[in-house]
This record gives sequence, structure tokens and C-alpha cells, in this order.
Amino acid sequence: MKPKAQDEYVQIDDGPWAPFEGFATGGIKWRLLHVSPEMGSWTAIFDCPAGSSFATHIHTGPGEYFLYKGKMDIRGGEAAGGETARAPGYGFEASDVRHDRTNFPVDSAFYMTFLGPLAFLNEEDGSIIANVGWAEAQQVWDAFLQEQKSAAA
Repeated sequence: MKPKAQDEYVQIDDGPWAPFEGFATGGIKWRLLHVSPEMGSWTAIFDCPAGSSFATHIHTGPGEYFLYKGKMDIRGGEAAGGETARAPGYGFEASDVRHDRTNFPVDSAFYMTFLGPLAFLNEEDGSIIANVGWAEAQQVWDAFLQEQKSAAA
């Protein structure tokens, strides 16, 4: 892990996509772009096939996203009293916002910076099953890259 963020550049269309396992269904993939320990933030892009969704979670800190492809139904979308984001669109997620249903009715993709962890919840009793912050995101991403490297050797 890096103790302090340095200037970085990532070519977004170059490199592998990792499955976002355990916290999504339907084949969502992601790429970690940057972590900033001093800010407690992490930035990633997500590729979300039609019919995919994220598990129930709470944004423990705020976040900002840019939906650059497709459509995202947040908290069930407009039809269920939530919001529907359509590309190209920008969104802000306030601290302590709970998302029971974030799904993608069409192939979609977005860029997001998280300022603090996502708390993923047990849908049955609401208990926290995982907090995913910058350190956890970096650890999972590094393990994925090492796995890719070992498989190529």
C-alpha cells in the first residue's frame, strides 16, 4: 500500500477489468484508478451489463459519479420513488445515503470517486457485512493484478 498519494496517470481503456465479486450481481466489473489515503478516497470505473445490480449499501462518506453510458436506477429508479440517471449524467451521493436497489436496465458504465467507505449490508437484518474504503479497494485490486500476472506467467 502506498503511504501517500503521488501524481498518477491511468489509461482507462488499457488494462484488465476485475469482477466486483461479493457486492454485485449480473457481472459488474471494475477498474481501480486511484486511491488517496490522505483524503480517504478512492476512484474507480464500473462496467455494468444490462440486468446487473449492486448489493444494498450505505455511502458512509459522500461521492460523485459521472454516468457516461447507459442508465442507472438508484433506489429502484423513478418508478419506485428513487432516481434514474441517464448518460451523460452527473450525480452526488450524500453521506449516510442508503441504496437498497441500484440496478442497470441497459448496458451502462460510470466513473465514481468515493470519499470514505461503502458499507455493504446484509439484506435480511441490515447488519454491515463489509466496509470497502480506499485500503480495501487497493488490497483487492493489487491481489487481482497479482493473480493476472501469475496466470500470464
